[in-house]
Amino acid sequence: MAVTYPAALKNSRMDLVDDAVNAGAGAGKLEIGTAAMAAVLVTIPLSDPAFGAAAAGVITLAGVPITAAASGTGTAAAARIRDSDNTDVVTGLTVGTGGADIVLDSTSITSGQDVTINSGTITHG
Repeated sequence: MAVTYPAALKNSRMDLVDDAVNAGAGAGKLEIGTAAMAAVLVTIPLSDPAFGAAAAGVITLAGVPITAAASGTGTAAAARIRDSDNTDVVTGLTVGTGGADIVLDSTSITSGQDVTINSGTITHG
């Protein structure tokens, strides 16, 4: 049998994720990489707070669209979110041009090009 949580508890837990992203001296960051994060293609500074208040067990990335210059070349396939001290807060995020946790303008990335994050959500499991 699957474990279930009431909506209020899911929201509280997801708000704690945002608190963890905002921990440290500065704002957190979103790193977009190749499969299994073998190489980081772009690092995108996040707002502080990084997400809006949780609703229905989901937190939504604040300040989108967000654009940053790519530091690597490859196909974007994974993402992680770190706090300003480079501590992983959320890993295993999916990346795509739709229907993914992190939605980009393109998954084909070339060093120096602008990469735009159109939206991002994290859903309580």
